[in-house]
Amino acid sequence: MSIQGGIFLDRDGTLIADRDYLRDCADVELLAGTAEAIKILRELGYLLFLFSNQSGISRGLLTLADVERCNGEMLKQIGLGQIFANICIAAESPDEVQVYRKPSPRFINEMVNKYGLSRKFCYVVGDKSSDLQAGIDAAIGAAFVRTGKPYSGEVADLVRRGKSLAFDDLLNFAKYLKELHEQTNPFAPARMHFPN
Repeated sequence: MSIQGGIFLDRDGTLIADRDYLRDCADVELLAGTAEAIKILRELGYLLFLFSNQSGISRGLLTLADVERCNGEMLKQIGLGQIFANICIAAESPDEVQVYRKPSPRFINEMVNKYGLSRKFCYVVGDKSSDLQAGIDAAIGAAFVRTGKPYSGEVADLVRRGKSLAFDDLLNFAKYLKELHEQTNPFAPARMHFPN
């Protein structure tokens, strides 16, 4: 029985440029290297999951349909078809009961169980401490990318304590995993990477 790994990807600031309450497809801007990174991750055998907080829905600033249209435009720009095994759009606002909103690990835990993923070979990738904490609380790897929110003190602390990796962007993370696969057996445990 083969080992199955998974990558849980934040959207805004990780795959596409971070726009406040994005609702217009014309404003979807794929970040440099995203398509190449996705291609590498798929070639390495990882299942990909989209995991995005979208509190604008509960705030009445956009609709789920808006989010889905923007996701469709993002997929069109990536140009690799339907790349996600599953998608979670967490619509709760910070002041509501948190069910799926990151840092809740619920979506990750559900997908691990549904797809028989090995937590040892799963990662969450995002640009905020809440992204990382969701992965940490689900007992999977976490990786910060510097393409969205600033490198905060909370993120720095997680990296310093060896709880998270840190990379300039998603492509560098994908290349890191590719290098691990080339140097060791597939799905070998990741080494910690500390940013300069």
